[in-house]
Amino acid sequence: MTRLSALKSALLATCALLPAAASAQDALPTFDVVNVSPVQGSEMAKDKIPSNVETIGARELDHTRSPSLLDSILQSVPGVSLSDQTGNTFQRDLNYRGQTASPVLGTPQGIAVYQNGTRINEAFGDVVNWDLIPEMAIARMTLMPNNPLFGLNATGGAMSIEMKNGFTYQGGEAQLFGGSFGRIQSGAQYGWNNGTYSAYIAAEGAYDRGWRDYSSASQIRRMYADFGARGDNTEFHLSFTGADNKLGSVAATPIDILNRRWSSVYTWPQSLRLQMQMVQASLKWAPTDTLSIQANGYYRNYKSSRIDGNGTEVQDGGGVFVLEDAAGTPWDINRNGPVANTLAADTALGQIDRNTVKTDSYGGSLQATSTTQLFGHDNHFVVGASVDHGNTNFQATSELGTIDNNLFVTGLGVYIDQPNAGLAPVNLNAKNTYLGVYATNTFDITSQLALTAGGRFNWAQINLRDQTGFAPLLNSNNNFQRFNPVVGLTYKITPDMTAYAGYSEANRAPTPLELGCSDPANPCLIDNFLIADPPLKQVVSRTVEGGLRGEISGGRSAYAADLPAYRKAPIKSVAVDDGWKLRWGLSLFRTENSDDILQVVDPLNPVRGYFKNAGNTLRQGVEAKVDLTWNRWTAYANYTFIDATFRSSFDVNDPFRKVPVGVVSGNHIPGIPSHRLKLGAEYAVTDDWKVGASVNYVGSQYLLHDETNVYPKVPSYWVVNVNTSYQVTKNVEVFGLIQNLFNQRYYSAGTVFDPAGFNTAGGGNAFAMNDPRSMVPGMPLAAYAGIRAKF
Repeated sequence: MTRLSALKSALLATCALLPAAASAQDALPTFDVVNVSPVQGSEMAKDKIPSNVETIGARELDHTRSPSLLDSILQSVPGVSLSDQTGNTFQRDLNYRGQTASPVLGTPQGIAVYQNGTRINEAFGDVVNWDLIPEMAIARMTLMPNNPLFGLNATGGAMSIEMKNGFTYQGGEAQLFGGSFGRIQSGAQYGWNNGTYSAYIAAEGAYDRGWRDYSSASQIRRMYADFGARGDNTEFHLSFTGADNKLGSVAATPIDILNRRWSSVYTWPQSLRLQMQMVQASLKWAPTDTLSIQANGYYRNYKSSRIDGNGTEVQDGGGVFVLEDAAGTPWDINRNGPVANTLAADTALGQIDRNTVKTDSYGGSLQATSTTQLFGHDNHFVVGASVDHGNTNFQATSELGTIDNNLFVTGLGVYIDQPNAGLAPVNLNAKNTYLGVYATNTFDITSQLALTAGGRFNWAQINLRDQTGFAPLLNSNNNFQRFNPVVGLTYKITPDMTAYAGYSEANRAPTPLELGCSDPANPCLIDNFLIADPPLKQVVSRTVEGGLRGEISGGRSAYAADLPAYRKAPIKSVAVDDGWKLRWGLSLFRTENSDDILQVVDPLNPVRGYFKNAGNTLRQGVEAKVDLTWNRWTAYANYTFIDATFRSSFDVNDPFRKVPVGVVSGNHIPGIPSHRLKLGAEYAVTDDWKVGASVNYVGSQYLLHDETNVYPKVPSYWVVNVNTSYQVTKNVEVFGLIQNLFNQRYYSAGTVFDPAGFNTAGGGNAFAMNDPRSMVPGMPLAAYAGIRAKF
């Protein structure tokens, strides 16, 4: 408590000074070129891309505006929202156009994420662990809608992350900030080059004890290093990314319990440890002014270890512990024989589920980019190929335990091993190999009209092998292949306004996790267990998009060209008081997925489930944005509407009613809010002092597992954040942040569950529940203060 008080005092002192930094003119940087493929070196004018591409740089990602990478993306990228399944600020889901990049195993992944041209969706479940990315080392991030050139999982979009190196960043910087809930975070970076060789290194650490009851503290440790060399026509980089993180999770809590205490948790302990090391090498060779060759390779080692306290199906069967199968037949909890129940009669039973994922993956890409004119017209051609291979071992166990009045699960040292009742240890080996060949060409038909056409062929092989000898149904060889085209047009209506339209397709293969848990007769403990693997089909998305983008400006020019001729030579630019610039965009999109994969709960035991192809789904909507720079003001506003619906009829299981229910075409897809609105503004009170505020509104959404839309929605909510910073000296800046200024109580996500599970020991009434809704409460007011120094 002493440390927390000190940090709060520091924040109050900072806010009393009302500090800030930087001029208004540099708050909204523009990026004129972006990469059109995963491998860096395929840069093309952003105005010729026939989709609503968004790019942000290191300035938008610094902690003077937001406390984490995901918060920065939320604030700076239109159309993006965040949701929460784990109750941990470092482990949230990023949602874009109704698709997700999530760190939670079992969540269908619809966004491909690349770091310096390497796909970092983990091999086993395609999850994206945002906490493993060294955010201080990020140079810029580009988010593209459905783009087949980015390979598997780009059904909703692709995010390309470019890291800093000694040629793009020079000098040093260190920062320290902290505040509410024990948060302390620090980082340092340094870059250098002598024209031929370069070096860059960044290291970060964070501690956060969490705000929920009994939260396990989160500890973040990560680093990034890059060594480079370049000559007249070549550039080479060797980089290393490493992380060792411990994350506490508290997940969703029944609404009946939250109504009694907002910070309550359901069952615990819940914790996760993630470790990762990745080595990357890249080479760029430009033999001519119009031709360049790019190549990269990588090796990635990844390990996750999860501990999760839960309720259990185990019950007393006349002095011994038993499990019932789907027909209600009791079985001993261990295949080797009965286990005596010597516990008191009123003891509440639970279990501790543990799983580990260990993956070694490696691969590389080779690409060529040509800007040679074709028939006297500008032309941009990219062709490439990639290969990715992963070898994963997945293990899971369940230990019988008891639950106390605080809902803490204590293990008894007895492990559940009863395959006849669908609960047994798992030891699975999964090997996946992904091959891709792609090409795209943008041809300037006229100086105003450009045509883009291309595509990618994907081939995926996923082989599963049971290592226990007791689950032969897990053994399988799976192959998927598809060619995905892309075509589009851009037209410059005026020098400051562009119209675009395009069509693209993408696919994602079922993950090893989904393939290993797709049998309704053998449901899995999701995120823990695999049992059998009837075949699943690959998901194919088809996207149509169109829109307008542009900018308008007014006031006197900021350039010396506006000055009299005799004053141009010694003066490069002048500050202006009445100049302004407004950038805007409007896009419409429609994405239809065929054979979409859905997670379905088991009707007899809702903590288990399986994956199935659920026919067609549709996500369509509107994105609109404006960014304004005027005098000392910068401001933005963006709005997204998404209509996400099922387009096929099929049956799912209701976790509360425990019966199959029918989904019909037109039902809304759970977990996707229809409306998202983000507003923000910053004002440079002086050249050194800046203050800002943002508002994030998220509309209501249906509960997860409510595919028939019969339960009350997760309510809409809004959150206000404020920030301020002050440039004390040329090299020292102090800043303060407040998240959820008005301390709004809101739910970031919710699901349907069975409230008739266990209660507690000692009578079973302390946590009596009737409401079938379980929610993840949003974080209350949090304040942070920090300091940043450059050298």
